[in-house]
Amino acid sequence: MSTLSVLATFADPANGMHVAAESGSGFTIDFDASESTERAGAAPTEVVLGALAGCTAMDVASILRKKRQVPLRYQIAVSGERSAEHPRVFTSIVVEHRVTGEIDPEAVRRSVELSATRYCPVSAMLSHGVRIEHRYRLVRSEQDDEPVSALVVVTGPG
Repeated sequence: MSTLSVLATFADPANGMHVAAESGSGFTIDFDASESTERAGAAPTEVVLGALAGCTAMDVASILRKKRQVPLRYQIAVSGERSAEHPRVFTSIVVEHRVTGEIDPEAVRRSVELSATRYCPVSAMLSHGVRIEHRYRLVRSEQDDEPVSALVVVTGPG
């Protein structure tokens, strides 16, 4: 078993909504949930989506490399719908892996599936309470007019 830690410090408890969280490994993440246009960081819920994107991206890239499938470009687009009522939890999330390059579609599909169902701890945690669609979109070349797109797996409750 391993333990992770974070120490969060409110920048100005009397005003604003800026919190700086320092990880046990020494990195800082700025959060800001203020309504102002001059925010000092992302909203915590945006960071949750970012953590999911980062976690699954690292898995998929690693698996693709092991399969000797190296994309020219790789992006992960994550969007989440939230309930209207507080605490405004995510009700559904869509993760789309956008891959460009001469990559085997089955390699992309299997890599996404393994990340979603076996390796990504962020996906596993969120799947306990949120329906998550994991999909990919593969464009083999910049001139490719017909990308390959597919739903890989849906995790989470019904």
